[in-house]
Amino acid sequence: MDDAVAKVRRRLLHAAACLREAKVPYAVVGGNAVAAWVSRMDEAAVRNTRDVDILLRREDLPRAILAMAQAGYTHRKVASLGGGAMDVFLEGPEAKVRDAVHVLFAGERVKADAPVANASVDEAEEAGDFRLISLPALVRMKLSAWRDKDRMHLRDLAGVGLLDPALAAELPPLLAERLEFLLANPEE
Repeated sequence: MDDAVAKVRRRLLHAAACLREAKVPYAVVGGNAVAAWVSRMDEAAVRNTRDVDILLRREDLPRAILAMAQAGYTHRKVASLGGGAMDVFLEGPEAKVRDAVHVLFAGERVKADAPVANASVDEAEEAGDFRLISLPALVRMKLSAWRDKDRMHLRDLAGVGLLDPALAAELPPLLAERLEFLLANPEE
């Protein structure tokens, strides 16, 4: 288990360093972003994740592909849950997609029916070894995706005091409704 966690962390830091060195704007999102935010409040409440999610601007993808290729990653398009294709970076041609660096595109919807588009890479802050998506942007993305794992990530954020009902006032109506539901029903 320790090796699996260490591999994900190494992949995260390596991908971030590659993108930073190539001056490609990015932000860490997904489970690693949730873990980073949760760890600021309670390290014992951090949940492990198996992949790395990076937010990029679509126009920066060619530069990201070049930077990651120079570091040994293989770019591939794979089928996504939304029925389209997802860009990933594999640690070599034999690597598994579930262990990849997954790319989400800033300002685009993950699925056509998503209530809001992904955040901007500009909605990020330096977090030591990588650029971390801001908490409000992360919450919007998780509320928009609204899968089981996104709801669990939101519960993790709420469980350490990072979410409260006042945040709903800053959200579009559907996302506010989802946040209010989640806070009122933490076990569902």
